[in-house]
Amino acid sequence: MTTSSKVALITGASRGIGATIARRLASDGFAVAINYASNAAEADALVAELAQAGVSAIAVKADVSRADHVHAMFATVEDQLGKIDVLVNNAGVLKTAPLAQTSDELYAQNFAINTQGVFNTLREAATRLNDGGRIINLSTTSLALNLPGYAIYNGTKAAVEAFTRVFAKELRGRRITVNAVAPGPVATDLFLNGKTDEQIDTFARMPPLERLGQPEDIAGVVAFLAGKDGAWVNGQVLRANGGVA
Repeated sequence: MTTSSKVALITGASRGIGATIARRLASDGFAVAINYASNAAEADALVAELAQAGVSAIAVKADVSRADHVHAMFATVEDQLGKIDVLVNNAGVLKTAPLAQTSDELYAQNFAINTQGVFNTLREAATRLNDGGRIINLSTTSLALNLPGYAIYNGTKAAVEAFTRVFAKELRGRRITVNAVAPGPVATDLFLNGKTDEQIDTFARMPPLERLGQPEDIAGVVAFLAGKDGAWVNGQVLRANGGVA
């Protein structure tokens, strides 16, 4: 799979892991669509950065939890960049709380974005992704750690992993691979916010490699799955976590 003139859509890509994935795929030759939900300034700044480097890039506002927004997002990308070859489902929220203390609103928000959002993009991609394309969903290694406070978040990502394995088989005949990447703790605002220095240090010492993951670590795995060397990997969950689990 050559990447000249290929198009990648990355959800939740205005910052953090998503922005790093966008930069990496752009460096690999993809035109990139940067989806964001609310932070237009960061998305536009990333588009400008990539454009200055000679990359075709656009920012597309859409709430992935809404099917109508996702439908319109795909249409916008097709109109401005071309039909999509690679879909990276990165958009997500991480708000931990003990299960018994989780409000209906927090439960609904987690599942709306982390699970419904992936469902919406997968359903759209089933008919609109180019044959021979790639779908990469973001899961989490916290599924394997069973940490207190992560029950709801883990539930959303367990569903994503189930989607990944089944959808890979449902796309038989299209030469589209569907995989998931499950990061361990990664040094992004999403992970660091609300944690004490002591908590962060504890997470950093958990992997045998004795550090937090960096966004570039995850982007490299996504790039592998999106590129020609990942062509024979399908229906899998790759746990990029430094050996923590």
